[in-house]
Amino acid sequence: MKKDKIRITLDNEKETLLVPLLCKAREREKELPILSDHVAARLVERIDYDFSALKIPKKTQVTLCIRAKQFDNYTRAFLDEHPSAVVIHMGCGLDTRYFRVTDGKVAWYDLDYPDVIALRRQFHDETDRYRLIPSSVMDFRWLDNLAGKSGPVLIIAEGLFMYLHVEEVRSLIIRLQQRFPGCLLIFDCFSAHAIKRMAGHPSIQKTGAEVHWGIDDAREIETWNKGITLLEEWYFTQSDEIRKLDHVYRILFKFAGLYPAAKKAHRIVAFRLN
Repeated sequence: MKKDKIRITLDNEKETLLVPLLCKAREREKELPILSDHVAARLVERIDYDFSALKIPKKTQVTLCIRAKQFDNYTRAFLDEHPSAVVIHMGCGLDTRYFRVTDGKVAWYDLDYPDVIALRRQFHDETDRYRLIPSSVMDFRWLDNLAGKSGPVLIIAEGLFMYLHVEEVRSLIIRLQQRFPGCLLIFDCFSAHAIKRMAGHPSIQKTGAEVHWGIDDAREIETWNKGITLLEEWYFTQSDEIRKLDHVYRILFKFAGLYPAAKKAHRIVAFRLN
């Protein structure tokens, strides 16, 4: 029996969750995909929305799929070392990482605004190991949902922090440090110049989303509180997935790697919060 289409009623930054979802669904159609996400493809088929209105450039699809693949790599590496860990995915949108990388042993929490989680519930059921938390990331009462949780903790924030102000990012990181001492926090960030340029991105203009936070020197975050340590700053030019791209994009990534400003425009950082 064919299921009814689900209409999207989100706006602003919430609506942007459709951008990475569509990118991953389209990527699966390639002969050499960066990642193959059949769940994302199934979700796109179920959603009643004019995806063409997002006007997603090819470069965005490449970048977001490389980003998702690297977050998958980080998550798998963490779970290989800590198979019964706790993973918190802040600002999860409609991402399907739990289904891509886990074997069911991890305690996984997907967190996003209540209306986003209500949308997720139409596609995914909760289990004893997979939970949904309906909350703004800045409403710290969501931490009560994890009372009593201990052991290794991985916190990921993909495509989230740029929508926050610097004061919010700082207070959130410090709160996570206090609640989960020793946790690993991984997120992507943009340079200050790249953030200014993002206002002209067609998907940002279509949704009405606003981006705020960019940072040029990731080590500045270490000064926010004692015990915050930068472990790695990963650049998209390092990705093994570049070999799967066409000749033009391989050259573009090669040249980007030669210029610090281009290389640092968008990157992924990993911090230990002790």
